Amino acid sequence: MAEDAVRALVAEGESENTIRSYRAALRYWAAWFGLRYAKPIALPVPVPAVIQFIVDHAERKTRTGLSCELPESIDFALVQGGFKTALGPPALATITHRLSVLSKVHQLNQAQNPCQDPIVRELISKTRRAYAKRGVRQEKKAALTKEPLEALLATCDESLRGVRDRALLLFAWSSGGRRRSEVTDATLENVRKVGERAYVFNLFRTKTNQAGSEREDSAKPLVGRAADALEAWLSRSGITAGPIFRRIRRGDRVAEPLSPAAVRDIVKARAAEAGLPDEFSAHSVRSGFVTEAARQNIPIGETMALTGHASVATVVGYFRTAASLESKAARLLGEDS
Repeated sequence: MAEDAVRALVAEGESENTIRSYRAALRYWAAWFGLRYAKPIALPVPVPAVIQFIVDHAERKTRTGLSCELPESIDFALVQGGFKTALGPPALATITHRLSVLSKVHQLNQAQNPCQDPIVRELISKTRRAYAKRGVRQEKKAALTKEPLEALLATCDESLRGVRDRALLLFAWSSGGRRRSEVTDATLENVRKVGERAYVFNLFRTKTNQAGSEREDSAKPLVGRAADALEAWLSRSGITAGPIFRRIRRGDRVAEPLSPAAVRDIVKARAAEAGLPDEFSAHSVRSGFVTEAARQNIPIGETMALTGHASVATVVGYFRTAASLESKAARLLGEDS
């Protein structure tokens, strides 16, 4: 089931990150089902099995505290098999993601979808409400706004690695809060110098433009400090073609292109070096750019032209949060409140 579904996703043109997450979720489904029912999983998955999956993984209140139905032996086997990283119930976001993947697989295969069954839908809804009543919310990475960004940049010295990381952080943030894959997809072939301290980055393939077709908003400006940092990295690294951001091996040897995971690791490592909390990650760059734009009263349309967000509602959410922090109503006790 898993590989057939992955092939269908590839044919649909899904991103590599999406395919990777689907493959992991489907491997988990296959492993859990095999251990629970002692037979291979097959489509359509029965409604009772989906209900069992939910109660196996979602915590509920009992007289002895929070508990779920997954037998310890199966939990241990899933960890030993590499399908789970740790014993115990997963986060609610993980449960809902795995259910949405199963739903998508049935949709792709035109099979009767157990996730659309009224009983399953009601159970999912009530599970979400139960978690919300306990104060459980989906964790969001902290926004890397201008102030914490400056703290990260301050950790970047003049070593080759420091020059690269400074260029990467400023490139990702200043060009509109780029996603990890967009940073690693950047090549010298789609970046051109257009003036003093000014480059244009032509962003073709994105989460919302998987076909890579040229659009009016494909050109992203890179000016000032960001342009200076990029120029310094290109000069020091000697890169003249291909991917811009690459690994640095022993002896300052510039090697293969960075992976999206490496971009995340760089952000987290620089945040740790700056003494910032560990809730910063690669997505913090994107959310931080939008939040900072809102704080500085940049028009939503202008912000979206750089970020490439397809949903106005997503961006409006950042703007409302930023506006609420600056509102007079929030400061009725005065500036020191």
